[in-house]
Amino acid sequence: MRKFLLVFVLLIAASIAIGCQSKSVTGETVTLKNGSYQNITVDELNRLSKSKDFVLMNVHIPFAGNIVGTDVSIPYDQIENDLSQFPTDKSTKIVLYCRSGHMSTIAAEKLVSLGFTNIWNLKGGMLEWEKAGYPIEK
Repeated sequence: MRKFLLVFVLLIAASIAIGCQSKSVTGETVTLKNGSYQNITVDELNRLSKSKDFVLMNVHIPFAGNIVGTDVSIPYDQIENDLSQFPTDKSTKIVLYCRSGHMSTIAAEKLVSLGFTNIWNLKGGMLEWEKAGYPIEK
């Protein structure tokens, strides 16, 4: 009976560990000439938001709302002019989004070219976020 109980406990622990690993977010790597960034889905961003270990940045212009928890808004075409609003540590995780994903892709590429190494981009932007049922602050 003790052996059975030990095996049962080990199986439960292994199941929990595997379940936790499957929920980690790695994104889809986009490789550029001078670095890379990660594309993530709205569900992945929602999971990441539970631990909020990143800067959430809206790069859309004109303003069309924010995803709840947004830290800063910087127009995608003004990134080089607003570098003072970015973390000084270029390895800080930054998650970018815009309305559809187009402007945030441009912003991600720009930040990678400027030496930032932990850039994440929300695929589909706020449109996909809302479509999935997540809230937008207007």
